[in-house]
Amino acid sequence: MLIMNQRRIRDEKINQLKVGQTAYAESDELIRLIKRDIEKNDLHVHCDQTAAGCWFIPLQGKKSS
Repeated sequence: MLIMNQRRIRDEKINQLKVGQTAYAESDELIRLIKRDIEKNDLHVHCDQTAAGCWFIPLQGKKSS
């Protein structure tokens, strides 16, 4: 059940990024899922990882990490 919830949350976060909104995730597993989908969708996103979690910030222009 937890995996399905994280995948649903991942989908919501990816949709946020696709429309230019910043997204945030706390759990390592959710961060991993989001990063994998960022690569799959070839999104241009800056990942700002801290001890508390990770901010995913959409970028204009070339792809970055």
